[in-house]
Amino acid sequence: MRKLVLAGIGGMLLGAGGAVALASSVAPKLMVTPAAAALSAGTPQHPQGVRLAVTFGWQGLDEASQPMVTKLDVWFPRGSVYNGARYETCSLRVLDAFGPSRCPKASIMGNGTGNAYADTSITHPKITVLNGGRSAIYFYTVLNNPARVQEPVIGHITPLTGDFAYHLSVTIPPNLQVVAGIPIKLTYLQITAGRGNWISTTAPLAGIKVVTTFSSGAANSELVWVQDA
Repeated sequence: MRKLVLAGIGGMLLGAGGAVALASSVAPKLMVTPAAAALSAGTPQHPQGVRLAVTFGWQGLDEASQPMVTKLDVWFPRGSVYNGARYETCSLRVLDAFGPSRCPKASIMGNGTGNAYADTSITHPKITVLNGGRSAIYFYTVLNNPARVQEPVIGHITPLTGDFAYHLSVTIPPNLQVVAGIPIKLTYLQITAGRGNWISTTAPLAGIKVVTTFSSGAANSELVWVQDA
């Protein structure tokens, strides 16, 4: 299985003619960790399973002016295949009640962490990535500062036609946006996920599109390459 990272090739703000309208010009710059080598893709006859390693940083603003990340959208190109229906799942009911400890081990697909402003201090979300089946991925998130909050963040997977194969839409729940009355302002996010052919390639990949939306009403977009780590 190959381990893949996303390499940024240029950030941009989308105007009224783009996919996202800006209500404010205040948006942190989206940075994506680069890699070096090109991906050797699979084929329809021999899909290539991948393990994605994605690191995002929203930079350029201090704790007072940094807006909250409220939504993350990712469009995966043709040649990428999501096989959530073929792997063991954890139900949202179990996650809500017990967390990942009661989920089948085979449903756990990865993990992650991050940095975020919580007033003037830094908090570090801990994330467990779980298979939710044909149309969902769960990012179970735990925060211990400024108060303990644990909640599944739902990623909705939609198959597409055209240039992109899938759309992943993730909305941050209100309980993780504001904790104990303090806004949680994400500045760094690292996710590693994939096992077997849960995510695979069947052709050379073009760019992946990433859009982040903020509490300020601003949004930014970046087109990134998939590369072999």
